[in-house]
Amino acid sequence: MKIALFPGSFDPVTKAHVDIVKRSVALFDKVYIGIGVNSTKQGYLSVETREQMLRAVFQHDDRIHIVAYEGLTVNFCKSVGATYMIRGIRTVSDFEYEKAIAQMNHALAPDIESIFIVSKPGYSSISSTIVREIMRHNGDVAQFIPTEALAYL
Repeated sequence: MKIALFPGSFDPVTKAHVDIVKRSVALFDKVYIGIGVNSTKQGYLSVETREQMLRAVFQHDDRIHIVAYEGLTVNFCKSVGATYMIRGIRTVSDFEYEKAIAQMNHALAPDIESIFIVSKPGYSSISSTIVREIMRHNGDVAQFIPTEALAYL
């Protein structure tokens, strides 16, 4: 069974995240969406809210599992049996950053393969950081967020 992990903060989940997950499910038998919890960083949304939001978005696909985790992502991969780590790439700078992380992860866990999925052009400008900034200033984020997630904002 091919198991993959798509890690991130998902603070909040965006249409770009959903696109990467939907494209990943076609490649793997099971995809974990791992909500990385950084104890030194305060999220915009609580981890519980992010979990509920992701469950609402992906409730109709039993191949997708949502789990929050702390610690090294490669260790979490091992704990769920994932041998692939999915990363979305929007820009050249994303690639450079993700390549460095993938190389470090490979040094820590050579049996876990990083898979880069390039975002569709229409989603390349959408990031959780930008969406949070729009929300902080009471802007309308509906065009960037999956409909099922709007109720959690």
